[in-house]
Amino acid sequence: MQTTPPFTLTPLHSANANHTRLVHLLWIAFLALLSLPSMGCVRRRMTVRTNPPGATVSVDNQMIGTSPAASSFVYYGTREFRIEKDGYRTETIRRRFNPPWYQMPGIDFISETLWPGDLRDERIIDVELVPKTLEPTPDILQRADSLRTQSQTGMVTSPR
Repeated sequence: MQTTPPFTLTPLHSANANHTRLVHLLWIAFLALLSLPSMGCVRRRMTVRTNPPGATVSVDNQMIGTSPAASSFVYYGTREFRIEKDGYRTETIRRRFNPPWYQMPGIDFISETLWPGDLRDERIIDVELVPKTLEPTPDILQRADSLRTQSQTGMVTSPR
């Protein structure tokens, strides 16, 4: 009759060791997933402020709100801002947003995914609104008569 020594590894002990390793790996993976939200992130925000406040603000033909209006953005480049308010001249402004150093190709991977914490890129656009000036009625009528006469004779020029 053959007996086995009490401390030898059998396939049962090997299976338990593999199971324990698997459980440890799952815990490590779970903790890594929990830490992902705390990894790098770049928050980009543009704010349009007007004097006087209360103007309607559109960026790239998309209304973002009433000034002071803020919106997040993803891509850098040239943006077109349109600011409108009753009694004031409508302003159309083109502004170029250049990326900061930490958004340059190659470095952006680190700042977007690996950097521990948030990076903020705030862009502020201040606009001074100019009151609308109304032309006197006699000037408008004179210009209309001039255009009518030119169109009847077949000679049309610029309205101004």
